[in-house]
Amino acid sequence: MKNHFPLGTVLACLTLSLAAPAQADETVFSKGPVFENMGQTAAVETDFVIPKRAKFAIAFDTATPAEVGDINKTLNTAARFMNMHVGAGVKQERIKLAVIVHGKASFDLTSASYYGEKYEGAPNVNEAAIKALTEQGVRVILCGQSAAYYGVKNEDLLPGVEMALSAMTAHAILQQQGYTLNPF
Repeated sequence: MKNHFPLGTVLACLTLSLAAPAQADETVFSKGPVFENMGQTAAVETDFVIPKRAKFAIAFDTATPAEVGDINKTLNTAARFMNMHVGAGVKQERIKLAVIVHGKASFDLTSASYYGEKYEGAPNVNEAAIKALTEQGVRVILCGQSAAYYGVKNEDLLPGVEMALSAMTAHAILQQQGYTLNPF
């Protein structure tokens, strides 16, 4: 005897089995200790030990722009790295970070007026993130080749943003200065 299931029943079962996994418990993530408005982290019981005298020189790279109204994810990642490691006992002066930006993410580094013209009057919420990051010594570097391609000039940039000849140049110089590229 053959079992026949209505197509609707089969589709409903498939849909339920493909449902999104449960969301992370946001209450385990906390603010700070360096950046209070971004870069939230969770305390973790670790087996991988961070040496007491550890030094970090990390470059982050992005060409992915933020959604209008959101902070660029890579800026947030840099803040998270700093918060996470200072929270784990690494002295902040032993952490050097840089964010190299190219492609369409270039617009995330532009002034309120430039950004507003590009995105129908929207405010650039990356401004506060960049200010907070650069005040803590994080370098935010724009690829000059991307800037030229998209018509972004030095005067269009937010305070603290550095213009490099190219993202490739920035990465090469930072590598010579001991920075490693973080893949996240």
